[in-house]
Amino acid sequence: MRFLELKIETLRQAPSNARTDGFAYLVRAGYITRDGGLTPLAEQTLSRMQERAKAAPGFLAQLDLAFFRTAAEESFFPIPSGKVEVLRCPACHYADRAEIARFKKQALPAEAPLPVEKVSTPGCNTIETLANFLGIPREKTAKALMYTRLSDNKLIFVAVRGDMQLSDEKLKKWTGEIRLATTEEIAQSGASAGYASPIGLKNALIIVDDLIPQSYNLVAGANEPGYHLKNTNYGRDYSAEIVADVVQAGAGDACPNCGTPLDLSNADLLADDTGLYYENILAALAEVHHDDKGLTLPVRAAPFDVYLMQLPGKEMDTKAEAEKLYSDLQSAGISVLFDDRAERAGIKFNDADLIGLPLRVTVGEKNLKAGMVELKMRKGIENQIIQSTEIIQTIQSLLKTLQ
Repeated sequence: MRFLELKIETLRQAPSNARTDGFAYLVRAGYITRDGGLTPLAEQTLSRMQERAKAAPGFLAQLDLAFFRTAAEESFFPIPSGKVEVLRCPACHYADRAEIARFKKQALPAEAPLPVEKVSTPGCNTIETLANFLGIPREKTAKALMYTRLSDNKLIFVAVRGDMQLSDEKLKKWTGEIRLATTEEIAQSGASAGYASPIGLKNALIIVDDLIPQSYNLVAGANEPGYHLKNTNYGRDYSAEIVADVVQAGAGDACPNCGTPLDLSNADLLADDTGLYYENILAALAEVHHDDKGLTLPVRAAPFDVYLMQLPGKEMDTKAEAEKLYSDLQSAGISVLFDDRAERAGIKFNDADLIGLPLRVTVGEKNLKAGMVELKMRKGIENQIIQSTEIIQTIQSLLKTLQ
């Protein structure tokens, strides 16, 4: 394909909104627009990656991206601008999305169950105000959250320890789609918003986090405005239809496998059980495969194998020779981006480096007079001067080596 057919527009400087080096090079090389939109060059790249992925099992693993897999068999590329928060263990490499990640929970010391005591707690409709009012740590309270299941309008009552945060994603695994319950729906179950507990509820599906049965003598709502119950205990005072892990893990929580503190970071999804996310793969490639001149894309992910450059001559028609080589390369099954623009040599060399194809072939007058063309690997240092009659065979051999 010809350079002008793809309407490639390159930039000499990084855009002001560049989030990362990779993003900057993709914009500068004309793969994406300043606002992240795909250009024809990017579309060509994604299409070629899709073709190669179909023909090569394990395509993602062949791109040298240092991605990681989660417990849910998703593949992520770590990057500060990533759209997904993930928790990872630096020791055993357990990893998962933050909203569904497991962690090793810390149970409270066992206590003998004490009698339930109703206490006045005016204005204490949050865990923070309740704990401060009673002078107790948050982990000695039970937090109530109430939802309505969309499928049947069933009230879902959830209890977690007061120092924990509910994970909506973990909860929906057990309930399906839900919404916040209204004040009227809460009241119909016998609960009181801000002072609720699972004790004495009716027509509600009760779900408790699996840490609740391991926590003793918790303060919970009395289902009456302005009052709470001290010393509530799961099993004695209430039970639940579902006991499961429904709370959010966070940075510093213990790895569920080895106990090492988990690290929180951002990442982009590259693959899951539905397939590959090629736009994210392109972004990851740019982060890993670049130098100070531009992109250095691997053969398996490059939009073309060869950047063919024609430099005008003073004494001979280099354009005709370049056109013939362009046709011969295509006939040999080698994909080519042909830069036959009427631009200065420096601009063409800069653009070739920015776009980052694996090989560059330069057709210029000086070498043509000797029946030669110039060949350079994008990641190589030195140029090679090759006989015109041997250039296709040489390229084919190099491409096999670079696979």
